Amino acid sequence: MRTILPGLPSPHLQALATGYCQNASESGHRRITVYISGPAISILSPSPTSPSHLLQTIYDDDPTPLQSVALDEPTAKIAVITTSGTGRIYKPTINTLLPINSPEREPRWVLQGTFFSSPSPSHPATLSWGSDGELLVSSSSSLQLWQTSRPEGDIHLSWSQPLPNPAKMALLSYDSAYIASVGRYDKLVKVWRRLSYGSGGAGTEEGVDGARFDFVYLRHGDVVTRLEWRRRPRHEGQTVENVLWTVDCKGRVKLWVGGDGHGMRELRLWGGLELGMKMGWVVQGGDLMGAVEGVVERGRGKGVERVVEVGRRCHEVVVGLDGKGGVKVWGLEDVGWEPGAQKRGGVWEIVEVKGVEGLDWGGAAGEHVEVQSYCDGKGLLQVLVHFFDGRIEVYETDLAALVDPNPKRKRLERVAVWTGHSAPVKKVVRNFSGRAVVTRTESGQSVVWKHELDHGKGVAMLRRQVVIQQAGHVHRMCVLRKGRFVVFLRHEKVELWDCRGAQARLLAEQRYDVPGKPLCLIVLPRHKVEDYTTAHVATITSEKEGVGWEVKFPFYRPNDPTVKVANGRGEGDQGGCIREFVKFTLEDAGDLGYVLPVDPAGADFHVSGFLDVFARDVAISYTHSGRVEFWTARVGHEGKGVEWLSTSSLETGVANPALVSGSTLKKAALVSADRSTLTIWDIRGARLEYEQKFENSHTIRDLDWATTPAKQSILAVGFPHRVLLLSQMRFDYLNKGPAWLPTREISIRQCTPHPIGDSVWLGGGHLVIAAGNQLFVHDREFEASTSLVPATGLRIPHRKGKARQLDLFEVVDRLNGPLPVFHPQFLSMCILAGRISLVHKVLQALRKTLRFWVEGDVVDDYLGLDLVEFYAGDGSLHNGGGHPREYLNRRQSFDDGDEPFSEETAVDINERLTRIGIPQLSGHEQIQLVDIVECVGVVEKQRRSLDENGARFMLAFRQHALRKGRANEVHISWREISWAYHSTSQDVLVDFVTKHNHGRMLWEGARESGMFMWLGDNAAVRQQFEIIARNEYTKGEDKNPIDCSLYYLALKKKTVLQGLWRMASWNKEQASTSKFLANNFDDPKWRTAALKNAYALMSKRRFEYAAAFFLLADHLHDAVNVCLNQLHDLQLAVAITRVYEGDNGPVLKRLLEEEVLSTAAKEGNRWLASWAFWMLGRRDMAVRALITPVFALLSTTPSSPPPDDGNLKSKSYLTDDPALIILYRQLRQKTLQTLRGATKVTPKVEWEFVLHSAGLYDRMGCDLLGLDLVRNWEFFHPAAQAMTGLGGEINPLRLLKRRGSLVVADIPIRGGPLSPLATPGGQMQVPGEMKTGGGGGTTAKPKPPPTVFEEPDANSLLDSFGF
Repeated sequence: MRTILPGLPSPHLQALATGYCQNASESGHRRITVYISGPAISILSPSPTSPSHLLQTIYDDDPTPLQSVALDEPTAKIAVITTSGTGRIYKPTINTLLPINSPEREPRWVLQGTFFSSPSPSHPATLSWGSDGELLVSSSSSLQLWQTSRPEGDIHLSWSQPLPNPAKMALLSYDSAYIASVGRYDKLVKVWRRLSYGSGGAGTEEGVDGARFDFVYLRHGDVVTRLEWRRRPRHEGQTVENVLWTVDCKGRVKLWVGGDGHGMRELRLWGGLELGMKMGWVVQGGDLMGAVEGVVERGRGKGVERVVEVGRRCHEVVVGLDGKGGVKVWGLEDVGWEPGAQKRGGVWEIVEVKGVEGLDWGGAAGEHVEVQSYCDGKGLLQVLVHFFDGRIEVYETDLAALVDPNPKRKRLERVAVWTGHSAPVKKVVRNFSGRAVVTRTESGQSVVWKHELDHGKGVAMLRRQVVIQQAGHVHRMCVLRKGRFVVFLRHEKVELWDCRGAQARLLAEQRYDVPGKPLCLIVLPRHKVEDYTTAHVATITSEKEGVGWEVKFPFYRPNDPTVKVANGRGEGDQGGCIREFVKFTLEDAGDLGYVLPVDPAGADFHVSGFLDVFARDVAISYTHSGRVEFWTARVGHEGKGVEWLSTSSLETGVANPALVSGSTLKKAALVSADRSTLTIWDIRGARLEYEQKFENSHTIRDLDWATTPAKQSILAVGFPHRVLLLSQMRFDYLNKGPAWLPTREISIRQCTPHPIGDSVWLGGGHLVIAAGNQLFVHDREFEASTSLVPATGLRIPHRKGKARQLDLFEVVDRLNGPLPVFHPQFLSMCILAGRISLVHKVLQALRKTLRFWVEGDVVDDYLGLDLVEFYAGDGSLHNGGGHPREYLNRRQSFDDGDEPFSEETAVDINERLTRIGIPQLSGHEQIQLVDIVECVGVVEKQRRSLDENGARFMLAFRQHALRKGRANEVHISWREISWAYHSTSQDVLVDFVTKHNHGRMLWEGARESGMFMWLGDNAAVRQQFEIIARNEYTKGEDKNPIDCSLYYLALKKKTVLQGLWRMASWNKEQASTSKFLANNFDDPKWRTAALKNAYALMSKRRFEYAAAFFLLADHLHDAVNVCLNQLHDLQLAVAITRVYEGDNGPVLKRLLEEEVLSTAAKEGNRWLASWAFWMLGRRDMAVRALITPVFALLSTTPSSPPPDDGNLKSKSYLTDDPALIILYRQLRQKTLQTLRGATKVTPKVEWEFVLHSAGLYDRMGCDLLGLDLVRNWEFFHPAAQAMTGLGGEINPLRLLKRRGSLVVADIPIRGGPLSPLATPGGQMQVPGEMKTGGGGGTTAKPKPPPTVFEEPDANSLLDSFGF
């Protein structure tokens, strides 16, 4: 639902027109209302949901102002005329090729033609439609009739009559039989009676046809102010007598009657009445009958009989209002001309009531008001009141209420106010609470609006409070004290305006002088919260110089006890003033590009008085290089000075951003210099959360932030003709889902051709969009059919009682917030965290819930489990000790009476999940849950042979296979590769992956699983590689040896390849290749020949075959380059290197150092960096890479490239992962090298990383796991307690809080007291098998560390406790 302010109505007599039109709808008649607003024509039609449904806005290109508008009911044509005398006719069209329910199928008015009349800026021209498309134009010097319905489509002048005096108004009767005109101060109404319609020929010397008129004068007692003809009947073919109402300045109404247009009788006086009211209108016959029928159909109350009597006796009803609560209603009986009739109708005073509440509106004294009314389709009277101060108010009334004599009954209910601006809006600024806004036009007009909510209808409304007519350019502006005061920052002065009254008043102004261009006007936090009469504002210029002003307001709170104490003279004596109290320099802002106030985003902050990083941000700055910084400020004691503090900053790498916007939650949105790319950043978390490039035609013009009560962010992205609402989502590291999602698109293209000028959020989630001279106010509710989020996929709840309505805040909260404990993402993160016993409890509880579930039951998010179980810990996750499989060996049950979790339990749960839909899960999420339950059952079945890292890989691989069809991923991520790499049950994983590939492992399947990255034993690598070579050869019916050449040559099995070529008799290359392979490639001659063949194959783009010939020439490095640069397959490069030269070869080392680590640094991939360091034997660096940015670790390496600040991928939120801390905790105490690497991580860095990971859990919706992490994390002993020797080197074993018996010794033994294995006395502490057999002598040569993990015996335990 939305509220539209269609524009400021022009203060002209004919600025508003309404009619029941025939051609404005495919289904028949339709009510159309049109009015002039500045250079625009607003066309509205009431809808079932809104009385202000805007159909179209037409902007007139003529620079001269529009004066009058008229609407033709039979054709729905619109005529307008300007002060220059230029008139235009617009006709409706409907695109019938579009779908019936499409918004674009609404009628659209297009220009039919143009006509010209005599210009007169001082005497506005008037327009009036007659029959058959005939248009009457009264200018300052003549009356003209124009034909608009000619078959040729042109506009033809059919009659013209010079006037001695300008006509104030001229109206044509519905059948074109009469013309009534009156001058500005005339007491006589001139009525032109038509004598002939003419033939439509060329005509007289005036260029018109043969239409002829004569005229008579109708005498009135005073100056005539209003004319009105009886409207045409609603049904075609029906005729009514012509009746003219004339009203003079003293409120006397006279009725003049004539014929039906065929008799051509002169008008005669029928009767009259003394209106005596400020305003009045006539409810004509068709509208009166419709209102009577509506009351009878509703049939409520005692006034039905009275209404029926009114309908039986009266043809028309006249309603008068005095603007002070007085109402008077007259009935007109038998209005018409009946020749020979003995009885004549009269005037019946139906009701007169005074002191009615809600009707004391009449505008300022002497203000002119025009009133029109009609009956809508529901049988209710709609009253349009055009106040010439710039508003049209729409009232709704029931005829029974209107004629009720009870003074306490509500007569009229206001349903809409049409107002706005008369020029395009350039800027919209809100106050902090979002309850007031100020709009500024290009011409310098400013309007203060109050944001009000109609609680009865739940509609957001903007009420115009005051207009500030002040010419001149305004740099910046701000709204203070809920719209009571406004501060303008101009070129050389700052102004304070009082906006509490009907007229804005300049309270004070202060000149200033500061170098540079002012960039912003920022409201600083209050120095004293209780002092509501004082505010502080500041501006910062492009030269980083700033000025602060103290603003004093008048006392405006009634009965304020502080007034007398502070002032001593009574309430309201303090006048407004503004003074400069400080000048400052923002020295640390860098190469300043812009400074902007932070969007409050609906947040309710309390001023703490402290200047720290937790204080509310007031400004956001950005530099030309893309550095974004949030600032907070504090006014000094006694209002002296201002202190600034940077609360967070980030180098985004977005150079010269065109737009930047920040919220108080430290979210920042940046738009690239060409306004085509949008990025959303979490400045506090230093991560990129969203990046989207739009088409060039969709340039971004505006950014605005909002926040739900649950602190979820919404970003409104403004384009020329639409606003896209992006809402944040939970982080999804398992599926690599987006962090932001388009939720809703608001398009105004169907309403106005004018581009959007600005937009801003109001309090409560209402969005104001300014386009041209109109304001569109959208509330939180919207149609489910217009949502960009599939309601069925996310199970978004509809509003109660509104099946088709969605609430924006509810949708955003659904996309965020804590997950239910049975959600697949929560269970997956529990498995990654090692909480398999907790997963068993949750699944057992889910089984119990589903077992007793019936239709309509609500599934508890926590399944009745005690929350303590989620963060109390079970020992497996937190101490890091014990055997890696120990966490799987413990079998726990949900209840003492339930059986332990088993594969049969998983099957039972899945059988129920296929029949029962859980409301909290979407269809895809429930499929994921089924897969996780099945995987947990498989893991439980193999718990004796599968360790925790293997279980993590198995779960991730199953999830990868599930989303394989939806995602673009060709292989599993490096996170899962790391789990499998550090698993001690790799043989089980190989069998699992092989079964997944149906027992035939090809390279595509191996690359998908990352097998040759995580296999630790080189013999197993060669064995699996040979299997792939065999399968690649046999994958096709023809068994092409080219497919397996690279694999067999990497295995150095040229002889096998030769045999395969001998059997490939069908291949045209068989003879030459077999002959070539028969040579001895230890000979440099044949190696050179192999190189030549490789380069020839490269030119033919047969890259994989070329790499095989490079291997034949013993050029492993060139083969690796082909895999990297041409095939773009890093895994293939690593695999052939490991197979060809083993895990300790120079090419593999160079590949890891120069390519893999460089890629990890560019992408910010810590998983990849940790794996590469571990492969290089730098296990200390592998541990540090999990917690430290990769480029920081590589900065000390000479061959490492410098970090690329422009690479946004390395700053993406996907480079973060809460599972990093799980692997870090596991590896840091695995070996002596990893312990030494952990000592390089300071406690502060580790502490920040723990909090950062807990924040990621919270953003994922797994807040219970975040609580578990911070509650049970174990830090190492302080480094000072682990120092040994004079050199201060840390003994890693002394960092542990437990026995170090399972720490693998992978640091070479070296003597001296500084060795990590030295005792405090300086002697070496070595394992038993490394000692000599005698009592003295030298130590034996130590054995190399095993390639796979071996269980140490009791004599080889490295014990820091000295046992």
